[in-house]
Amino acid sequence: MNINGLMFGTDEDTDFLPIIPINENESEQDKNMPIPDTLPLLPLRNTVLFPGVVIPITVGRDKSIKAVNDAYKGDKLIGVVAQNDSNIEDPELKDLCTTGTVAKIVKLIKMPDGGTTIIIQGKKRFKMLSIVEEEPYFKASIQLLPMDELLAGDDFDAYTATIKDLAAQIIQLSPNMPTEASIILKNIENASFLINFVSSNLNSELTEKQTLLETDDIKLRAEKLVHLLQRELQFAELKNKVTNKTRTEIDKQQREYFLQQQMKSIKEELGGDTNEREIAQMKKKAETKKWPDAAKSMFKSGVEKLERMHPSTPDYSVVYNHLDLMLDLPWQDYTTDNYDLKRAAKILDNDHYGMKKIKERILEYLAVLKLKGDMKSPILCFVGAPGIGKTSLGKSIAHAVGRKYVRVSLGGLHDESEIRGHRKTYIGAMPGRIIQNIRKIKSSNPVMILDEIDKIGSDFRGDPSSALLEVLDPEQNNSFYDNYLELEYDLSKVLFIATANNIQNIQPALRDRLEIIDLSGYAVEEKIEIAKRHLVPKQKEAHGLDKVNFKISDKVLEKVIEQYTRESGVRELDRQLASIMRFEAKEYAVKNKIKSILTQNDVEKILGSSRYSNEIYKTANMPGVTVGLAWTYVGGDILFIETVLSDGKGDLKLTGNLGNVMKESATTAYTYLQANAKKLGVDPEFFGKKNPHIHVPEGAVPKDGPSAGVTMLTSLASAFTGRRVKPYLAMTGEITLRGQVLPVGGIKEKVLAARRAGLKEIILCAQNEKDVKEIDSNFIKGLQFHYVKTMQQVLDIALQ
Repeated sequence: MNINGLMFGTDEDTDFLPIIPINENESEQDKNMPIPDTLPLLPLRNTVLFPGVVIPITVGRDKSIKAVNDAYKGDKLIGVVAQNDSNIEDPELKDLCTTGTVAKIVKLIKMPDGGTTIIIQGKKRFKMLSIVEEEPYFKASIQLLPMDELLAGDDFDAYTATIKDLAAQIIQLSPNMPTEASIILKNIENASFLINFVSSNLNSELTEKQTLLETDDIKLRAEKLVHLLQRELQFAELKNKVTNKTRTEIDKQQREYFLQQQMKSIKEELGGDTNEREIAQMKKKAETKKWPDAAKSMFKSGVEKLERMHPSTPDYSVVYNHLDLMLDLPWQDYTTDNYDLKRAAKILDNDHYGMKKIKERILEYLAVLKLKGDMKSPILCFVGAPGIGKTSLGKSIAHAVGRKYVRVSLGGLHDESEIRGHRKTYIGAMPGRIIQNIRKIKSSNPVMILDEIDKIGSDFRGDPSSALLEVLDPEQNNSFYDNYLELEYDLSKVLFIATANNIQNIQPALRDRLEIIDLSGYAVEEKIEIAKRHLVPKQKEAHGLDKVNFKISDKVLEKVIEQYTRESGVRELDRQLASIMRFEAKEYAVKNKIKSILTQNDVEKILGSSRYSNEIYKTANMPGVTVGLAWTYVGGDILFIETVLSDGKGDLKLTGNLGNVMKESATTAYTYLQANAKKLGVDPEFFGKKNPHIHVPEGAVPKDGPSAGVTMLTSLASAFTGRRVKPYLAMTGEITLRGQVLPVGGIKEKVLAARRAGLKEIILCAQNEKDVKEIDSNFIKGLQFHYVKTMQQVLDIALQ
């Protein structure tokens, strides 16, 4: 809507002001005035004149000035038509709309600049029939169109009421429109004049206004006008919303500025700016730091830069956080090591049962440190099955040495920046995990556990295991460079202890920098002691039973270990003990008393039937079935290898989800038997008539490794000779085509697994005898070992 004082139409350009509101009945006074059949034409570029409406026009074209002057001297009537294209300077007949409005020139004003302005009032609509004259201006023969017939009825009244409401809403949403405009609209009673008046003030395209003028049916014209007004209202609402949002944002900025000024005044009243006080505190704290010259120089330049910067600038927080990190790091701040070896040995023994080799290694480290006074810390790596106590052992070492303890979990780490840190210019930059933990622990010589070092990932963001090379190399880590800190930091006094389940998953270059210490699985006797000393008291306290007097005997613990767990560590045992404690806690809460001694029958009642049975491993009921020993990431385990023969052409078939190495072992064993058939008392032609099928049960579990070689050999030999394998016998070892038996790893786990399964004899390679000697003799009582060098010796011992 454009209702705001004057609106100038022009025959030259498109600048005009809003329409003059007039008395709606002025057109009624002249409705019977005579109108000639021929009228001079005034083409308008940018507006459409409606009957009853008065508008001022600036006349600029020569033809238009002549037409206006002649009409003003005569009857003051002129035909006003709109141009189809406002860019045409000298319009022709085809450029003019055929429907226009007869206008009366109310006033003609000569302007000081030589131009002419006229005020015209629309009278009646007409249709142009033909052009009578083209010079000196257009003169056309016209036909008057019928006057609007005012309608009565609910429908039309609804249209006029809607037009008034929509126009009023548009005026209210338009800040440039005077409030008087809505009063004018309310006071218009003539429906025809209302429609023409509102149509003139629409901010619509000229073609849409022309369509309204050409519509004879007033009801249809009112309907079209309502649609146009609704569209204009939506636009006004959107424009108003955008304007208010912008104003709100500006108001918010002004409010924040005002509050900041107030805060500044308050700070001045309290004794100075907060930032200045913080910088002064930084300088004071820096005086006590024992940092190297490079760090001192960087801190000085950083503080000077901070003093020159305004606190609201983005770089201020970057510099501030960097200086704050430098102040928080414990440069050359060390805790004092405790060199009392007897005390350290006692702490290690109290915290962990067994692990003699590891405890001796720690005591050796302390002894050298005590004698020399300074020593580059070794990088120890504990490798063993889950639940053995690798991480908790690191905590005990820290306690024994008297150092602070910090743990860094590396499982799933795949971003190199997590180790080296980010460049401090990046958004969200922070130092690497190593520097973060040094900052947190406030010591430059803690015991730092690098947990799950074998589970580091690598992708397009970098290879964290390669970034660890600098951290863990004793020759380099005295000058570790963190990207965020941008300084070298001495890590040589840190006692790094890495933990891993599988050493094969550690990058070779990284593995070369580690001192590998294998943690073997626990024997049943060790597990009983661990349960008595650590697990049972811990679970009793965790379940509120620490003050309740009841005991679990060694026999009961042995039953839980052998029949409800199958692991090298004690994590599953801990879970089973927790189940027992929950049951006892419920009994005590309900009955206020429980049995003082837990029996084996009680265990079955609480934990259910036994999960594992050793009976299945003790005997081989038929030829071709052999018991082997395997190493898994959770420790040692027992597996069957079964062979049956069927009629065929000697094709070897393998099943049980076997890896390539196990398949090769089976092929090697089969070839060896074929080559040595006469020694075994087997007809060589028999191999060409039978198809051997080797199967390893639990086919869903992947299996691989060379240690099943002797087991497959024995299984095949048993099947081809028809001789059964000795009961209570297990074996492990790699084989060759030359008939030799080679040593394998994981002997302690495998031997303890055989002991748990109730087996009595074990066949091993002679070179593995040294591994057996490292096992406590108390843990392998009752086991008979056969040490062999050749495959023939294996068959002589194993086959009945």
